Amino acid sequence: MTVKDLERLYEYNYWANKRLFQVLSQLTPEQFTQDVAGSYGSIRNTLVHIMSAEWGWLDRCGGQPRGEKLNPADYPTLEVVVATWNNVERYMREFLATLTDEDLARNIEFKLGQAEPQSRSLSELLEHGAIHGVHHRGQVALLLRMLGYTPGNFDHLYHSGEKQTVQPA
Repeated sequence: MTVKDLERLYEYNYWANKRLFQVLSQLTPEQFTQDVAGSYGSIRNTLVHIMSAEWGWLDRCGGQPRGEKLNPADYPTLEVVVATWNNVERYMREFLATLTDEDLARNIEFKLGQAEPQSRSLSELLEHGAIHGVHHRGQVALLLRMLGYTPGNFDHLYHSGEKQTVQPA
């Protein structure tokens, strides 16, 4: 994994988020916070979990501090989630821009909850942060379907296809 690879992975994530946000903007405020299913119950709670985790991994890796994990109650609307996520995206892009490929081998010590401390490479942790978002974005898509909405397609293949069609020959 190189810095360029990580930048591409996060670029895809932010593209997919924006596509998902377009569909989510159709929800009523009640649907956004409605307990539907899944590990986090509502679309809002799942989004805040993804955002909090991404920012948390960035913080552990030496980027913009997050503080305590984000509380869904502090994000009553999609607009508030999107505004905060735009900041997290900026923090991540700025952090990635400071890294060299050699930096990615550096080990980062971290602790999850009450578990024993662990150590992983910076590359592994940032890669995990992006893949974690993909996993939970799929859950949000399912919750949207349960509410009667079509989430659209935000597979990586569509992202790379769009990028190929807009690049000059």
